[in-house]
Amino acid sequence: MPEDAVTRLPAPPATAPEAFDLRRVGAHPDFWYPLAWADELKAGRTLGRRFAGEPIVLYRGQNGQAYALEDRCAHRQVPLHLGVVCENQLKCHYHGWSYNGVGQCVDVPYLGKERLPNGVRSYPVHEVDNLIFVFPGNPALAQERKPVALGAFANKAYKTRQLNREVACHYTFMHENLFDMNHQFMHRKQMGSITAKCLGRDHGEDWAQVEYSFSRAGGGKSAGERVIVELTRNRTTQKKADFSDHMRIRTDYPYQSLKVWLGRNIDYDKDSPVLSVWLGYTPLDAEQRTNRTFGYLSVKKPPVPGVIHLVWPFVTHFTENIFREDKEIVEFEQRAHDAQGTDLNNEVFPPIRDLRTVLARCGKPQS
Repeated sequence: MPEDAVTRLPAPPATAPEAFDLRRVGAHPDFWYPLAWADELKAGRTLGRRFAGEPIVLYRGQNGQAYALEDRCAHRQVPLHLGVVCENQLKCHYHGWSYNGVGQCVDVPYLGKERLPNGVRSYPVHEVDNLIFVFPGNPALAQERKPVALGAFANKAYKTRQLNREVACHYTFMHENLFDMNHQFMHRKQMGSITAKCLGRDHGEDWAQVEYSFSRAGGGKSAGERVIVELTRNRTTQKKADFSDHMRIRTDYPYQSLKVWLGRNIDYDKDSPVLSVWLGYTPLDAEQRTNRTFGYLSVKKPPVPGVIHLVWPFVTHFTENIFREDKEIVEFEQRAHDAQGTDLNNEVFPPIRDLRTVLARCGKPQS
C-alpha cells in the first residue's frame, strides 16, 4: 500500500481498550466503494447516493457508460439527481445547467457557451460483477486499485444471491462481527449449538485473516445448512475419518471475504470452497454511524443438475435470519458506543486485535 495513501495510527493498547476509539477512524477514501447495483441504473436515468456524507449522483448516458458527479448543481446547490440525462450529459432540474461526465458545465441556456461557470466534482467509476463502484479519494490511485472480481459471482459452478442492507453502525463493527466466529451462540436458534475453534491467524500491512473449524455440541442442522454443506459434499469427502469443515475469513482492506471448504486436508489453489461470500461496506453519513452493505453469497452447485434451484428458498431463509441477527447486534454495539461516548470494548481475542490494528492503520481519522 503506498505510503501517501494511508494515515497511520497506533495499534489498540492491549490493556486499555478505552484509550483508542476505532469508531472514530473513517473508511479511507482512496479505495473503491460500491454505491449501487449496475442493473439499478438504466440508460438515461439517475440515482442519488452518498459516501460518508458526500452526496453523489450516478447517471448512465445513452452510450451505456455510468458517470458519478457531486450531487449539487454549481448554481443553486440543488441535487443533480433530480435532473434529466440528455445523451451523455446531465441537465439540472432547476435552470437547465448541463454537465458532462467529468463535471464540466457545458451549457447554461440563458448565458451562451462563451461564459460558462465552473463545474462540479466528478469521481472515477468502475463497474464489475453487476456493482457500480466509485473512487472518492485521490483519482491518481484509482486505476491501480480497481477490484477485478467479487467472490464467486462470475463462476458458473456457483449459485449466487445479493446481500444488500443498510445497517445503523460504523463499518468497523461489520468487519469485527464477521471475523469473530465465537459469536455463534447468538445464532443458536438458527444453527443449534456450534463451537468454533480458531485454527490460526495472520495479518499484514492491509490485511488480516483467521481460520476456524467447527463442532456441533447440540441441536441439528437447519435446512439451509444442509443445502450448503450436505448437498455439496462428495463421496470421497464423506468417507474421510478425519473430516472437518474449514472456514477462512479475510479482510483485504476495505473488503471482506468468507470461504468454507469441506475436509481437513485442503489445497487452496485446487479445492473450491462450498461457500464463498464477498462483502463491501460503504459509509453513508458524515460521522459514519451507518453503512450500506453490498455483497454476494455463492453456494457451489450440487452434482445433481437443477437441484440447487429447488432448495434455494431454504438457503435464502437461513442466511436472511443469520444476517438479521448480525444486523441487530452490531446496531446494539453502535448504540452502546454512542451512549458511552467512546469505544470501551475489552477485546481479548487475538485475531480481532490483529484486525483492529489493520483497520486503524488503513483508515482515516475523522475530524
